[in-house]
Amino acid sequence: MSFTGPSIGSGGRREALEFGRTHVVRPKGRHQATVVWLHGLGDNGSSWSQLLETLPLPNIKWICPTAPTRPITLFGGFPTTAWFDVGELSEDAPDDVEGLEAAAGHVANLLSIEPADRGVSSISLLI
Repeated sequence: MSFTGPSIGSGGRREALEFGRTHVVRPKGRHQATVVWLHGLGDNGSSWSQLLETLPLPNIKWICPTAPTRPITLFGGFPTTAWFDVGELSEDAPDDVEGLEAAAGHVANLLSIEPADRGVSSISLLI
């Protein structure tokens, strides 16, 4: 299953963010856990879903969303898939709070459509 997320705008941003396609790897056995797997900078949910499908974990449902394509300050404004803007590689660098909130909202929306607890023991988020 896959779907395209909604366009959203956050805070004072002028542009709307279009989240990419979400890929879902359904469990091959009894559904006991759901994991939301967020890819890294410049990647997408598809590549990870293909890998996760091969793991010998038959009771896990994997949700692999794709981040929006956005200009990345660290790359001189070059657009790539990213959950939030990266200005510099430093622990002291300011966080892109708007981008982080938009990503968290997208993940919350994905989880909101998960069925109510029907014997599922856990839901995890991996970044």
